[in-house]
Amino acid sequence: MESGTTSGETDAPEPKAPSVGRRLLGWLLEGVLVVVGAIVIATLIRTFVGQMFVIPSGSMENTLQVNDRVLVAKFGGFQRGDVVVFEDPGNWLTPVTEEPNAIKQALEFVGVLPNSGTEHLIKRVIGMPGDHVRTTDDGSIEVNGQVLDETSYLYAQDGVQVAPSTVPFDIVVPADHIFVMGDHRNASNDSRCRLADVSQNPGESAFVPIENVVGASVAIVAPLDRLATFQLPSTYETVPDATEPAPEDPELIHVESGC
Repeated sequence: MESGTTSGETDAPEPKAPSVGRRLLGWLLEGVLVVVGAIVIATLIRTFVGQMFVIPSGSMENTLQVNDRVLVAKFGGFQRGDVVVFEDPGNWLTPVTEEPNAIKQALEFVGVLPNSGTEHLIKRVIGMPGDHVRTTDDGSIEVNGQVLDETSYLYAQDGVQVAPSTVPFDIVVPADHIFVMGDHRNASNDSRCRLADVSQNPGESAFVPIENVVGASVAIVAPLDRLATFQLPSTYETVPDATEPAPEDPELIHVESGC
């Protein structure tokens, strides 16, 4: 005797495979989420962790070469002797006349491309707030009574090293500012070049506000044959701290025009 179909039972319909259009839409949404997530992560890293910059000039040779890609840390602060990137504190750079590339700017903003540095500079920190920085009789740089040995990084060509400074000066760095110089002193338009500027308060334009500093350089990441990390020159390890509180305004004990 054959058994019949149990009352109330029905054959369950087989699930239908998603249409091609629905599968494509799912892949598209997944791709968009991946891209958006990557942009968000890259933006957070650029904002809080680190940022890459392209070196546009020879003012830091031979420590840095034109077109080097430098990674700058945005945490941990900085100290004397560090190479820092900072926003133009005012008229240090020649105004850019070419039209900005919106796509390139957007990619630089999220960190996909290194910042081309059209509004940033990179120099070495010589003086911190309150530091007494001056040139000696032989043209060396002295900070808080200690003469710096800059032979490890100053630009040299054919065995001849540039002078630490050809323009005498004697100053005290004001509060919340730093005094910076390029390693290629003959090709660097830096703090010492603006000490005689009287367009503002005397010497004010020579010092970089700390709030303008993006961060300290960590490493050269490209090109590959230039890979290197930055080390604090040993001469800065024994520079004493300033003995007096940093003045509110620059103290220009002696300055001369030129650079």
